[in-house]
Amino acid sequence: MKLSYRQQNLPFQYPFTISNGRTKTHQPALVVALELGPFVGIGEAPAIVYYDVTVEKMIADLESKRQLVEKFAFTEPERYWHYLHHLFPDNPFLVCALDIAAWDLFGKMKGKPLYELWNTRWENTPVTDYTIGIDTIDKMVAKMKAKPWPVYKIKLGTAEDIQIMQALRQHTDAAFRIDANAGWTVEEALEKIPQLAALGVTFIEQPLAKDNWEGMKILFEKSPLPLYADESCVLEKDVEKCHGYFHGINIKLTKCSGITPAIRMIQKARELNLKVMMGSMNECTIGSAAIGHFLPQVDEVDMDGPLLLAEDAAEGIHFDYGQVTLSGRPGLGIRML
Repeated sequence: MKLSYRQQNLPFQYPFTISNGRTKTHQPALVVALELGPFVGIGEAPAIVYYDVTVEKMIADLESKRQLVEKFAFTEPERYWHYLHHLFPDNPFLVCALDIAAWDLFGKMKGKPLYELWNTRWENTPVTDYTIGIDTIDKMVAKMKAKPWPVYKIKLGTAEDIQIMQALRQHTDAAFRIDANAGWTVEEALEKIPQLAALGVTFIEQPLAKDNWEGMKILFEKSPLPLYADESCVLEKDVEKCHGYFHGINIKLTKCSGITPAIRMIQKARELNLKVMMGSMNECTIGSAAIGHFLPQVDEVDMDGPLLLAEDAAEGIHFDYGQVTLSGRPGLGIRML
């Protein structure tokens, strides 16, 4: 195989803020390509500061083992993922980019979209939400009104959480889901969740700190709304930990190290009767297409990265008031712009 890559730094339509106070105006990412004969597979990994991941670090790791990445006798993605997992044990983001590229390559070699390779049919697919980042109440209302949508994901974790939701509810009948990004204490969550339920919120994502299992047990028993793990469920081994503490898990390809482990995480979650959401880390259409092929397998999805970015690097996804349509082309089905 031949490896190539490039950096990208796409601007957001609006500055993006979450509960830890971090604000981003651009989303840096690494885009990789794996070429085998006439076929080229593309993958993406966004760089996330609070996970101490930079594009520069991913490139340095990639260059240090470039020959090993290229020399693998590629036949199918699962074997390649295991090889990469041992090659880069401390860089799941990089492994994810390469794994997505490997699946795109494999799909093109087989002439099928990924969801067909996984023996799923394009039916019963959930709508994607549209995320409203933390801002002043007036600006959050304005962002929502500028994008009519059936489901909104609202970032909370402030002293004004209830006031924010009351203000938003005045301007839409859409469903709300909340992402607290581990920003609440148990006491705050117990106080806020019933009020949020009354305001039409359907579920809460990561209400408490990722390691506050004692607190999550309390919420799990008392919450009137379903609770989904995000920061508490990063890798495959975390799925079983969430049983009895959360009602569902949010799988993020970048954090779990790619498509290959995500397939196994879904299988495990179903065994444990956990709901499954697949989430975004502000990927452009490349990484979002990888998420999109899982739609027939998941209950909820947050794949609005291309909607939040002011520019894109590829095409191949169509959004129509929350409904997602893929191109139907082989592999990821994307074309680079």
